Amino acid sequence: MSRSARWWHRSGLAELHRRGRELELLHRALGFATLALVTLAPLLIVVAAADPLGHGGFALWLVDGMDLSGRSARALSEVFGPTSKVVGTAGALSVALLALFGLSFAASVQNGYERIWMPSAGPWHRIWRQAVWLVVLMAYVYTQVQTRNVLEGPPRILLSMAAGVLFFWWGPYFLLNRRVRRLHLLPGALATMAGLVGLRWFSYLVFTPLLVTNAISYGPVGTILVVESWLVGVGFVVYGGALIGRLLCERFGYTEEEAPPTETPGDPARSPEGKV
Repeated sequence: MSRSARWWHRSGLAELHRRGRELELLHRALGFATLALVTLAPLLIVVAAADPLGHGGFALWLVDGMDLSGRSARALSEVFGPTSKVVGTAGALSVALLALFGLSFAASVQNGYERIWMPSAGPWHRIWRQAVWLVVLMAYVYTQVQTRNVLEGPPRILLSMAAGVLFFWWGPYFLLNRRVRRLHLLPGALATMAGLVGLRWFSYLVFTPLLVTNAISYGPVGTILVVESWLVGVGFVVYGGALIGRLLCERFGYTEEEAPPTETPGDPARSPEGKV
C-alpha cells in the first residue's frame, strides 16, 4: 500500500467516504434542497412578510445566507421580492397547509439524523418534535438575519457562530428524542457550523458572479437554479457535519449501547415491532 493510501485510511477519510456512500449523502442533500425550496421556503416567505420590523423580507434572508452583495443581491431580490402583500392574501388555511408541508422537511432532517446515529426510526407520534424543531429553525434563521441590523464585524460573526453551534447541537438531540448523549453531538455541531462558514465563503467567491450571469442568460430560472445549488450545499454540510461528528465520537470509543434509554419499557420505539 502506498503512503498516500495509508494516510487516506489512517486519517479516517476512507471511512468517512464509505459512510457517506451508505448514507447516500449526495441524494440526501438533493432531497434536502428540493424540500427546502418547495416546502420550507414558502413558509419562510410568509414569516418574513409578517416581520413587524420589515427588514427586506425573504429576499434579504437569502442574500444574507448566501453572503451576496451588489448586482447578485439585486438579481435575487427581483425573483423573491417584494413579499409585503403575502400575509394579506394568505388565509389561515393556507398558512396551516404551509406549516403541514414544512413538517415533511423536518421529518426528512430527522430521518437523516436517525440514519447517522441509530438503525431504527422513532415512532410516528413524535411528530410534535418535528413541529417544535421547525418553529425553532424559523426563529434561528430570523434572529441570524436580524443581527445584521444591530451588529457588524467580529461581534456579529461570533454571535452567529455561537447561535449556530447551539442550534445544530440542540436539533439532533431533540429530534432523536434524547437517545444520543449531548456530549456526543457536540463535535457534529462544530463540524456543521465550520462547514457552513466554508460554504458562505464559497458562495461569496462562486455563487455571487454565477448568479449574475445566470440571471442575465436564463432569467429567474437561472437565479432559482443557483439558489437550489446553494441549498444542496447546505444539505450536504448539515448531514456531512453530523456524520463527521459520529466518526469522531467512534474514535473516542462511542458505541450505540451508550445511548441513554428515554422511553418506557413498553414503548414501541424500543421494541422491534415499533420500528418504522
